[in-house]
Amino acid sequence: MPIIKSAKKRVTVARKATLRNLKTKRALKKAVKSLQSAVSSGKPTAKSLSKAQSEIDKAAKKGVIHKNKAARKKSQLAKASKKSASSVKKSPAKKTSAKKTTKKK
Repeated sequence: MPIIKSAKKRVTVARKATLRNLKTKRALKKAVKSLQSAVSSGKPTAKSLSKAQSEIDKAAKKGVIHKNKAARKKSQLAKASKKSASSVKKSPAKKTSAKKTTKKK
């Protein structure tokens, strides 16, 4: 335990900052995991991608993660989401037969 007053203050400030950072990290992990589970199930939504990217941006802005790591993560998630969305097979369109016209005699 520190004896000097300024060192005591640094301990309390560091403790508060740690709690703030952990809260940001938890929100980030939760958003990323929800997007990854949606991607693995084959139903990624734009809303979940947007939420994950927003949380990544917030974490980078607060200095919890590095800005280059944030950019890399956003890119990876967007790529995975796009790949999953394109791999979902759409039902083939029904072929419509051309109407037969009858000629008048």
